[in-house]
Amino acid sequence: MEKAQTKYVLKIKDEVKERDYDKSKATPKTPAKENTKPQEFKLHTEQRAYKRAMFNYSIATKLYLMELQKKQIERVQKIIEEEEIRMLRKEMIPRAQLMPFFDRPFFPQRSNRPLTIPREPSFHMLNSKC
Repeated sequence: MEKAQTKYVLKIKDEVKERDYDKSKATPKTPAKENTKPQEFKLHTEQRAYKRAMFNYSIATKLYLMELQKKQIERVQKIIEEEEIRMLRKEMIPRAQLMPFFDRPFFPQRSNRPLTIPREPSFHMLNSKC
């Protein structure tokens, strides 16, 4: 029984050696490849972040310009109001009226406009509407 086992073990060892021998013959070593360089790539998130930053910048500039324009309009409005107040105060100062000239009497002039032609009122139209 021991002889059978030893023969079996020897047989397996020979088969393993043959396989190893066959593998070394069949697969020659391939030459080493050069290291490959990875390609650069852009993520979509980077593109979106850039576009969003540009959009935020444009919105900020628009708001800033609108604020400047609003301040300028307020300044102009304030100057106009101050000028109006000055004019009103100037007009509010009471001043004496000039004395009429009594040495020359007043003679009214006749108007150049033609006289109005009188018309008879048409009451029958007013009654029909009521």
